[in-house]
Amino acid sequence: MGYKDAWDLQTHLVSARHENRVATDVVLMMEHPAVFTVGRRGGLNDLTVSQNFLKKAGIPVIQVERGGRITFHGPGQLIMYPVVDLRALNIAVTDYVGNLEEVMIRTADNWGIKAERNPMNAGVWVDGNKLGSIGIAIRHGISFHGLALNVNLSLKPFRWINPCGLQGVGVTSMERELSSRIPMSQVRTTIKGHFEAVFGVELVTADSMSLT
Repeated sequence: MGYKDAWDLQTHLVSARHENRVATDVVLMMEHPAVFTVGRRGGLNDLTVSQNFLKKAGIPVIQVERGGRITFHGPGQLIMYPVVDLRALNIAVTDYVGNLEEVMIRTADNWGIKAERNPMNAGVWVDGNKLGSIGIAIRHGISFHGLALNVNLSLKPFRWINPCGLQGVGVTSMERELSSRIPMSQVRTTIKGHFEAVFGVELVTADSMSLT
């Protein structure tokens, strides 16, 4: 799904959840075409190439309201956008972010990849290289945006930015750590199970058209 379409869907769901037109939390899972997104604390100064270079590469840069700075999304990266009423879930923002990290840590561990937290930046890391990112926004007590786990993602575009605003930081993927590609369907199934376990919920598949 294109990034702007996914962003519009999240915004719709936040309003619908707030107004009780949607009676339950929703978790969106998808991949995006290549795009750079810049969070509230970021700016174009986190680009290490010119905007003209990116235009020729066909990769847009979109400013969004999530926390954090700049990151890259593209095919082969698993995106999870939970639209969650944190008050109903009775969870603090810091604990919520920690749970999202735990979901990624457990998912990576299924493939023997030992990911861990790093106090330098939210997300999960392998030997000092970032494997998964987290950036959320909260509106009416409802969290949206979420996590991005690098599965079979091309890492080249990360060379064109300071990932998450951090200079000299490496980025990795599950494919790179294992030297082989992983079926995305398997990762989706695995991360779904860990999300259910960590948050103590059951996820039921829904048609996205029923949410609009």
